Amino acid sequence: MIVAISISPASTEETGGVAAAVAEAVQVIRDSGLPCETNSMFTNIEGEWDEVMAVVKQAVFKVAETSPRVGLVLKADLRAGHDTGEMQAKVRRLEEHL
Repeated sequence: MIVAISISPASTEETGGVAAAVAEAVQVIRDSGLPCETNSMFTNIEGEWDEVMAVVKQAVFKVAETSPRVGLVLKADLRAGHDTGEMQAKVRRLEEHL
């Protein structure tokens, strides 16, 4: 499965920025060892349901250590027979049509 998550803490910076708190969540995800990639809006994580959801929970709770309120947006793609390498494979299939 692939999940795309966006963790939104209550602002921790005077400017309204959340980069430092989001970086802590991304670090948890990267330290998990699961395939992942971060873009300007989401972090994608690939793996089995239980391991991915455990990492999502750890990332959210990491941000909750410094933020009184945390929002989570999660989108999941579950496709039988496509267990690994789908983050890149989906993009390759799209590019073939462009």
